[in-house]
Amino acid sequence: DAEPESPEQCLSLLPWDRFSAWLHCVCVVGFDVELGQAVEVIYPPHSKLTDKEKTNICYLSFPDSNSGCVGDTQFCFRFRRSPGRKVSLCCFLDQLDRDLPVYLKKDSAYYYGYVYFRQVRDKSLKRGYFQKSLVLISKLPYVHLFRTMLKQIAPEYFEKSEAFLEAVCSDVDRWPPPVPGKVLQLPIMGVIMKLRIPTYRDKPGTTPIVQNMHQADAQISMALPTVHEVDLFRCFCPVFFHIQMLWELVLLGEPLVVMAPSPSESSETVLALVSCISPLKYCSDFRPYFTIHDSEFKEYTTRTQAPPSVILGVTNPFFAKTLQHWPHIIRIGDIKLPGEVPKQVKVKKLKNLKTLDSKPGVYTSYKPYLNKDEEIVRQLQKGVQQKRPTEAQSVILRRYFLELTESFIIPLERYVASLMPLQKCISPWKSPPQLRQFSQEDFMKTLEKAGPQLTSGLKGDSIGLYRHFLKSPNFDGWFRSRQKEMTQKLEALHLEALCNENLVFWSQKHTEVETVDLVLKLKNKLLQADREHLPVKTDTLKKLQAHINDIILALPDDLRDILLKTGTT
Repeated sequence: DAEPESPEQCLSLLPWDRFSAWLHCVCVVGFDVELGQAVEVIYPPHSKLTDKEKTNICYLSFPDSNSGCVGDTQFCFRFRRSPGRKVSLCCFLDQLDRDLPVYLKKDSAYYYGYVYFRQVRDKSLKRGYFQKSLVLISKLPYVHLFRTMLKQIAPEYFEKSEAFLEAVCSDVDRWPPPVPGKVLQLPIMGVIMKLRIPTYRDKPGTTPIVQNMHQADAQISMALPTVHEVDLFRCFCPVFFHIQMLWELVLLGEPLVVMAPSPSESSETVLALVSCISPLKYCSDFRPYFTIHDSEFKEYTTRTQAPPSVILGVTNPFFAKTLQHWPHIIRIGDIKLPGEVPKQVKVKKLKNLKTLDSKPGVYTSYKPYLNKDEEIVRQLQKGVQQKRPTEAQSVILRRYFLELTESFIIPLERYVASLMPLQKCISPWKSPPQLRQFSQEDFMKTLEKAGPQLTSGLKGDSIGLYRHFLKSPNFDGWFRSRQKEMTQKLEALHLEALCNENLVFWSQKHTEVETVDLVLKLKNKLLQADREHLPVKTDTLKKLQAHINDIILALPDDLRDILLKTGTT
């Protein structure tokens, strides 16, 4: 049985393969008086982008003119990939994706754009301003990593030029692959970024700290505390009193708009919302920054049907009109960390939201299912009074959201585990048994004894919240992945059962036709185990392969030759 190739071997295939494991390409978007926004440079030059993707990147890489972003601004966006493009780069990257927690797995239908935008006065230019964006396009949702990287390289790029960009890209092409769970060292223009990508085995809510080593050589190293997290407390500050209601709205996949003064505030807030139900994966679409030029603008703002399950971050005042029929709108002023505790704010009526200069707050007629947790509000207010650092406030908030989500999901996990057939029902000579059907009523009955009240002190209509959740895309996504895991577990147990049988003895008692049929079935099982990455020990697979060989060797020569030629032996 061949050992799997090591990441390094696998990724030394071709130039740019290592680069592609992290980034799709780097773009420079500039402003031309005649043409408007245009992609000036794409690097590496062979990177493929369709015209539609380029148009999306052009418009999403600049703040709306009303944002008044002078100086340097960083933000991110997310857009649909054009269909029909083949996804290349060896199976090894899929292996990496499998080791990630669900909320960090790549969604191959979307790209992220990480932007560093500069706007400064320049008398020599027609418009009197220099405006340019350096944009990293990637499938990876590692916001903090790419933000840190842009901070390192963008200011220097604006001073220098294309040759600098080339040097940046060849640095990235020397990075180790994005293996979850390992401390990685990523050199970028004389600095080494040290980080660790989480794995699905990490206990939720814990981040192993990457130590900053003092290196003997002259390279400066920076330890990144996270690759993907945003500053939760800063983002939720403007809507401090509604965090629990927002958690419910995100959990239920309700249509949400964040109206903010600039793309950096809109994108941070949307990412904070999506992450507040972690370790559950938010399964609907979300756009950290969305403009009227977006290719999905019509689809998402139409009034002919109900608003879709999506979270949009917008800055253009025009949206106050186009999206006023949306059920939940979060209006955010400039995000400033409060010197004092924000005053208690009521949820506002949607009819009061006419313009983008409406007061900050949450506009909705939604009534939360759960009673409000006053304790978290008190804890964070105390932190503000005591000048507790924002990182510490974010840790408290993240733990609070994690406990809410885990209390909510444990009863579902417990019920779904009970749908698994007993091990004694697995017979090597029959197909693996099916999972039992999910029954909403049966699940609801389990809540009386084993509902969220066991792990959470929150009172309220949790039955109502579950009923609503079971209709949501987030439940659908969660249940599908559980179903797949359990079905694979059954397949794996079935393989184990086959391995423990004396198959050669069986074949001697059966006709040649039946024996050939068994061999072909066993070969298919091995192929399936490999293709679907079933959770089977390597020893089991080796044992099964040995069984197959023994059965074939015991057959007459003519049959043996035919079977040795078909497929893998």
